[in-house]
Amino acid sequence: MFKKKECVAMLLAGGQGSRLYALTEKTAKPAVSFGGKYRIIDFPLSNCVNSGIDTVGVLTQYQPLVLNEYIGNGQPWDLDRTYGGVKILPPYQGMKKADWYSGTANAIYQNLTFIKRYNPDYVLILSGDHIYQMQYDAMLEYHKQMGADCTIAVIDVPIEEASRFGIMSADENGKVFKFSEKPKNPDSTLASMGIYIFNADKLEKYLEADELDPASSKDFGKNIIPNMLAAGEKMYAYPFEGYWKDVGTIDSLWEANMDLLGDKPTLTIPKNGRRVFSRTEASAPQFIGADAEITNSLITEGCEINGTVINSVLFNGVKVEKGAVVKDSVVMNGVIIKKNAKVDYAILDSDVTIGEGTTVGKDKEASKGITVIGAGLDIANNITVEDGAMVNDSYYNENLKGGDNK
Repeated sequence: MFKKKECVAMLLAGGQGSRLYALTEKTAKPAVSFGGKYRIIDFPLSNCVNSGIDTVGVLTQYQPLVLNEYIGNGQPWDLDRTYGGVKILPPYQGMKKADWYSGTANAIYQNLTFIKRYNPDYVLILSGDHIYQMQYDAMLEYHKQMGADCTIAVIDVPIEEASRFGIMSADENGKVFKFSEKPKNPDSTLASMGIYIFNADKLEKYLEADELDPASSKDFGKNIIPNMLAAGEKMYAYPFEGYWKDVGTIDSLWEANMDLLGDKPTLTIPKNGRRVFSRTEASAPQFIGADAEITNSLITEGCEINGTVINSVLFNGVKVEKGAVVKDSVVMNGVIIKKNAKVDYAILDSDVTIGEGTTVGKDKEASKGITVIGAGLDIANNITVEDGAMVNDSYYNENLKGGDNK
């Protein structure tokens, strides 16, 4: 019999991430690279460890191979525990049937057995596609102090953006009296961050009732939260004032990387002495050649820079050859940008090669959008990849293979 845990975390990491296009065709969204040396899932995992939560279930579904391999036994996050630690929880076949997770609430419902093993008082529900550093232990303490049945982390957003979120209305004590999922005419700016703490018994009760409702979307924001509120459960909004960004789109992922740059970056890592842990291989120091020019950029170890890099984030092992220019771009692990190539306002996934003299994208002010090159593609010499293109395998085969778009 397992010893009791006060709080168990359940991390929802199974979403397809379709708005990241080529970046998530071969991998789950939480495994997408970020910030020179991290992956998105590093942030909630590190938040758990830094908050004293050592039992984390990671619910996977879409393209889980890279994510499962990355998490491994949890050692980089100090989650390689005999009792607790991190556990991968894919959909599975039960006695009666086998089901994919049909929504966020259904995913947790299907793993109630995992939660019950630890007999927790509280369950922390997290999303795997946000960049932020947060003390969940402080949120849990607030939950206890308020005597809440459910506490929802909220962030204040501009009123013009509020219709993109689940919006809470709360009194002066933080008690929630209204919740609207993506309202057309929001009357509050307290946006749900998709971070919830439930009393374990209440969570089980409402998940089981929701599962029996054939009309339910099996979703926390659409079903569980409104149902609890309608039933008069004590629900509180926990205000968060730090950096938080949903990186579920190409634009927001690019923006979050850019937030690391500048003399006073919007996003600083680590924050308040709390590290973000990651599974990164040891590399040689970066090499900056005599002809290199680097302006306002983050250059990770293992890079070799002999060209020009401006306002960009370069991951481990990137090579920028002589005469090449990289501007306003995010360049992931192992990318090679050959002589006299130009990369402008783009995201290049891992192990891409940009051929000599090739142009990818266009100046940000004149561009139709961010150009994205999917992992492992070899772009030919002396061609142009148009601005805003989403280059996956099929786009590459139709438009770029062999360099015939000259």
